[in-house]
Amino acid sequence: MYRPHPFHWTPADGQRHASADAHPPGALVYPDGTEVTTLCERTVLAESGDMAWLWPTCADCNAAARALVGLPPLAGER
Repeated sequence: MYRPHPFHWTPADGQRHASADAHPPGALVYPDGTEVTTLCERTVLAESGDMAWLWPTCADCNAAARALVGLPPLAGER
């Protein structure tokens, strides 16, 4: 299976979070209600739907994801 990064994005708790948790077998996304541990060290329940994917990105997950793939922080990030 193609996996470009060691994490996945998922909408949860009003933001788009990143997680290194594996998707359930056969799933391309975390199904609604799946408990996910995020890169910002929170435990959230995955949500879905077109509008959920438009939620803002969690800044802490984004910073952690960038670090995992070797990118520098965005301007203004700690």
